[in-house]
Amino acid sequence: MNETAHHKVAHHLHQALWRIYRRAARPLPWAQGGNLPWDDPEFSARMLREHLDESHGAASRQLPERQAQLDWLWQKLKLQAGQRVLDVTCGPGLYAVELARRGCLVTGVDFSPAAIAYAQELAQAQGVNGRCTFVQQDVRQMNLAEQEFDAALLLYGQLAVFSRSDARALLAQIAQAMRRGGRLVVELLNQDKVDKKESRWWYTDETGLWGDAPYLHLGERFWYAEERLSLERFLILHLETGQLDEIQLCDQTYAVPEMLALMQETGFSQVTPHLAWDTLPLYDADEWVVYVAER
Repeated sequence: MNETAHHKVAHHLHQALWRIYRRAARPLPWAQGGNLPWDDPEFSARMLREHLDESHGAASRQLPERQAQLDWLWQKLKLQAGQRVLDVTCGPGLYAVELARRGCLVTGVDFSPAAIAYAQELAQAQGVNGRCTFVQQDVRQMNLAEQEFDAALLLYGQLAVFSRSDARALLAQIAQAMRRGGRLVVELLNQDKVDKKESRWWYTDETGLWGDAPYLHLGERFWYAEERLSLERFLILHLETGQLDEIQLCDQTYAVPEMLALMQETGFSQVTPHLAWDTLPLYDADEWVVYVAER
């Protein structure tokens, strides 16, 4: 790095540190969208690595847990070969392709280009591409009205990354795309189990979710009692360039009675909550409530 470039980076680092120092004490929920940059190609590729890393379950659950979930879902959704399934926020297709292997016709929708590309490759490799359709799209913009799906999935807390109004609209849209008697499963964090303590942390890394060059990660977690919402603010300082990225991730929690009412109001006649995945052998099962709703 020549002297001019070195001074430029130093200037950017100086500006970034002042931005960190002057950050708002408590960010406003949803002000920056409240979600990760799923459709950014580079972030999408790095997130895919996390989805496929079987050493942890932070992005996608590990294979034995997925298999236990899939068996449970097959039973609770009363699935059969030939039925049509909608996988909302399908990620890299790990559930969708397995359901297709069992004979279902699956449509998966996700905002991540890398995840959708991998799902298509996985379906091809498993010989079920004829039973899988994958669409890269913001699920809030799906156009699936009157598709007559027999079942739909919305797993791993993904409904919580949308505001209440967006969540309501999304549930209503899913209901419209399902046949009468079809079933939807929604997995959400148990509001009673959510960590409501505010916290801060930091670490450095050379490669990871936030970049493939040295960076400093500063994290903060806030709890908004009135909204019953947690917000994580990530400040990522890229040390080789001085670039500072700020990402805010909102997680809207729901009490069980509120979610039951919301699902009934958006077109589902019967809703049954299952605490802790009915004691399935998942490492964090106790933190979740799984809702099974009939259209």
